[in-house]
Amino acid sequence: MQIFRIKRNASEDFEESGLRRCLSAVDLTLLGIGAIIGTGIFVLTGIAAATLAGPAVVISFVFAGLACTFAALSYAELASCVGGCGSAYGYSYAAFGELAAWIIGWDLILEYGISVAAVANGWSGYFNNALEAIGIPLPTSLTHAPSLGGIINLPAAAIVLLLMVMLIIGVKESAKLNTVMVMVKLLTITVFVSLALFNIHPENWTPFMPFGWFGHNAEGKPIGILAGSSIVFFAYVGFDAVSTAAEEAHNPRRDIPIGIIGSLGFCTLVYILVAGLLTGAVPYGELNVSSPVAHALKLLGLNWASALVATGVIAGLTTVMLVLYYALTRIIFAMSRDGLLSPFFSTVNAKTQTPVRVIVLCGLAIAAVAGLVPLGELAELVNIGTLFAFVLVCLGVIVLRNTDPHMHRPFKTAANPLFPVLGILSCSALMVFLPTITWYRFIIWLALGLVVYFAYSMRHSKLALSRNE
Repeated sequence: MQIFRIKRNASEDFEESGLRRCLSAVDLTLLGIGAIIGTGIFVLTGIAAATLAGPAVVISFVFAGLACTFAALSYAELASCVGGCGSAYGYSYAAFGELAAWIIGWDLILEYGISVAAVANGWSGYFNNALEAIGIPLPTSLTHAPSLGGIINLPAAAIVLLLMVMLIIGVKESAKLNTVMVMVKLLTITVFVSLALFNIHPENWTPFMPFGWFGHNAEGKPIGILAGSSIVFFAYVGFDAVSTAAEEAHNPRRDIPIGIIGSLGFCTLVYILVAGLLTGAVPYGELNVSSPVAHALKLLGLNWASALVATGVIAGLTTVMLVLYYALTRIIFAMSRDGLLSPFFSTVNAKTQTPVRVIVLCGLAIAAVAGLVPLGELAELVNIGTLFAFVLVCLGVIVLRNTDPHMHRPFKTAANPLFPVLGILSCSALMVFLPTITWYRFIIWLALGLVVYFAYSMRHSKLALSRNE
């Protein structure tokens, strides 16, 4: 319990960290929606339906949503009692100690960094399509990475740098931008739902489960409903980013649980609705494209609606990047303040009250990756990293209920330990259904993190310094 006390005492210093408490429960819920509704609903729904699950992609979303719900309840409990620590990193520190916290923090750096770069690549494609529609497309050399025959993916790098400026200006201003863009993409989804309802062809739902529950294709890659769940899980990445805003929430013990559960519940319903309508409006085999929602409307002859949806996609992906980028900087900031990374990263700018150094360094690194590297299957790394974080958060609830049963818990996970155990099992199962190569990449990243920990972090952390006093 000494480790836990040290971390709790550290979290009590958050009021003195220099970050401004300016986010309400509504702001946090909209941040969650901004992060969640994006790549999943506009891209992965069609790809998963066409190649993995067919119309049963609806069930894939249900399974992924259930796994996230169990994890979200655990997040909410830890957010309410651990408070300012924020994120799976802080919760793991409180429950398991420094080494586990380092592993999960290192994991989250990968998750958020790769996520922003991957979404930036998708944003670039939609942005260039919009330019083509008005007759001023960018040349291939400026929209493709060097390995794909180009010089740089300029739009991908540029949008990351633009978001870097927004985050430097301030989190409240960034939240306002997020709110506007969330409204734009919710309007876009409303347009699609309204039109698709009148163009449903029930025969498109037959066969409902063409790939079964789980199997392998001719190339040996996983297919089926459960494999679909492990891929569309990327659509839910982002609700955990709400917890990283604990230090800037008005009342983190109340507002963080509301933001997490509210955003996840709303987005799960939207995903199920859109997936059902999408596969009912057009044959699932037609959806293996980068913009399935807009493509479906074009197949229905609704070109004006397709263009409107494409505009909503650009706004939607922008909010995803904004929130995930924000979360990345706050994870690094917290790890630096705890001594696990250099104190260089925990300096707050007195004027903007934001960690400008971290924002700039992350922005430059992500812009370089987004502009120069075609990410491809690296998006699967995001899924396995996130699932691993969720397993630790669920386990953390069980551990703290036993090690500190009298801790004040404004929000408690129902049916403990059943729900946390179900979270552990469901998230672990989704990890199993990911390709083997994804596991190799993840293990290599964690091994590199352990080298950094034993070479630097273990000797410079606040915990190590307290032991030497």
